Amino acid sequence: MKVLFFGTGDIGLPTLEWLLESENELLGVVTQPDKPVGRHMELRPSPIKQAALQAGASCFQPIRLRDSESVEILRALAPDLIVVMAYGQILPRSILEMPTQACLNLHASILPRHRGAAPIQAAIESGDVETGVTVMYMAEGLDTGDILMEQKIRIGRRETGGSLHDKLAFLAPNVLRLAMEFLKAGRAPRMEQDSSIATYAGKLTREHGEIEWSNSAAVDRRVRAMNPWPGAFTWIPEGERARKLKVYSVIQSRISSRGQTSGTVLATERRGILVASGEKAVWLTDVQLEGKRRMRASEFLRGNPIPAGILLGVHGAP
Repeated sequence: MKVLFFGTGDIGLPTLEWLLESENELLGVVTQPDKPVGRHMELRPSPIKQAALQAGASCFQPIRLRDSESVEILRALAPDLIVVMAYGQILPRSILEMPTQACLNLHASILPRHRGAAPIQAAIESGDVETGVTVMYMAEGLDTGDILMEQKIRIGRRETGGSLHDKLAFLAPNVLRLAMEFLKAGRAPRMEQDSSIATYAGKLTREHGEIEWSNSAAVDRRVRAMNPWPGAFTWIPEGERARKLKVYSVIQSRISSRGQTSGTVLATERRGILVASGEKAVWLTDVQLEGKRRMRASEFLRGNPIPAGILLGVHGAP
């Protein structure tokens, strides 16, 4: 089968690698234009582009996918199948109707739950017990197309956004392989999504990582979901300003913090920083002060003592 792959994020790397090694003909790879990154704003190619070029695959980076010139370049390749995973743009109808077989999207959730750009973090923050990869026929809406198939996995008790990302990345090629077998056999199912139960997970920004201290279980889920990106954080008040403290891991405690203002530091010791969080307190165990390296909270406290009674969070924000 002649396949055109669309992707930008590194979650699509295992799928691209499988397509390169499979018996299918990979016509080319479409990815987003190089983006400026770092202090010097140097242009950096996407992980997908780097992998494609290293494998000798042709790579196309249209600035505007809807431009007639871009559409004609892709149409000339005459794909049987278009496969999309974390490309970053909604494909126009002119491209959706281009392949002779189908235009398929691999989405990192069990649709219609967590449509949108951040389904992995949303699944953890929502306390879901399972997630997976859905293969759907692409439509012009945001993750609204009919479902071809899905494969589920359980979310671990200490799962982070990073660990779940990697599990779903490596699950995706197997789900795509099965979907393509159904297509080749002419018996691929098509199940309409129930939009009445759909949820949405919008694109994350750094601000989404700020910790709200009113519930210890929610604090734990946010810290795990936002690790490594965009990163959970709080503020340590210091005079008229505040210092940003990234939080990489917490442990829910059995210590009651009832009657305490949420966000109050209750104690600091070898185990970490104990913070009031609704009914129960949580231990901050792995942190990073802005401008410093990541370290265990016990090590951090040796050089940065925090007095009990101090209030973390929005009250200390600049």
